[in-house]
Amino acid sequence: MPPEGPVTLLSVWTLGMALGLTACTVTCLPFMGTWALGRAEGGTACLSDTLLFLLGRFVSYTSLGALAAGLGAWFVRDLAAGVGNLVIGLASLVAALWLAWPSGENHGRCRSMLRGAGTSPFLIGIALTLIPCAPLATLLATCAATGSLLSGALYGAAFGAGALFTPMMFLIPAAGKLGVILKSQGAWLMAWIRYGAASVLTLLGARRLALVDESLAWYLPLVALLFLTLAYLRVSARAHTISQAIPIVLRRSPPR
Repeated sequence: MPPEGPVTLLSVWTLGMALGLTACTVTCLPFMGTWALGRAEGGTACLSDTLLFLLGRFVSYTSLGALAAGLGAWFVRDLAAGVGNLVIGLASLVAALWLAWPSGENHGRCRSMLRGAGTSPFLIGIALTLIPCAPLATLLATCAATGSLLSGALYGAAFGAGALFTPMMFLIPAAGKLGVILKSQGAWLMAWIRYGAASVLTLLGARRLALVDESLAWYLPLVALLFLTLAYLRVSARAHTISQAIPIVLRRSPPR
């Protein structure tokens, strides 16, 4: 239910900042931290992922505020009823598929299409705003009470701007840097990093989908096991190839 007393943009911004500094980190780090670790990209790429993730959250909160104002209380109830967990679960599974997709040149186009379809940190940021929580419920109830799309969008934007103040700004690049360090220890380790991260994201997605339908929780962990098996086979195949490689030294024939 909406808060008592007058509601200002400053109070909504403060509510969003309180969420960003507390629950946001606990909820989002398993997803985005695993994603950044699995990509193992530092520098500009990791900074871009962080900014896209935060932008996705801002755009989503603005849109949610407008939708709550336009559609009313039933939108708030449906979001809390499991729609958010469904979207988060699907986004996590798509991200896992992107990490587990073969990285050879022949698959470059497919990887680009898959990333554009749903694995961008921008879309992950959107999905993770749909987690039912007290601050979000307060925001949506406040926006629904206004009955104005513009007011709802402004409240949502103020909330989203406050939520940008989060330790995730530093934790996502830190996870990416850790992935870079691990990758530098040996090329063989990269397969375990990528497929291991894909397995974790699959289990996280399975947990969210299980909150919507318990039957989904039974076979999705098998997908995580498949990713780990692929990692083992890929590392084993690479080790076998290296062991079979025999250097050939060409010698000149001695002059007669």
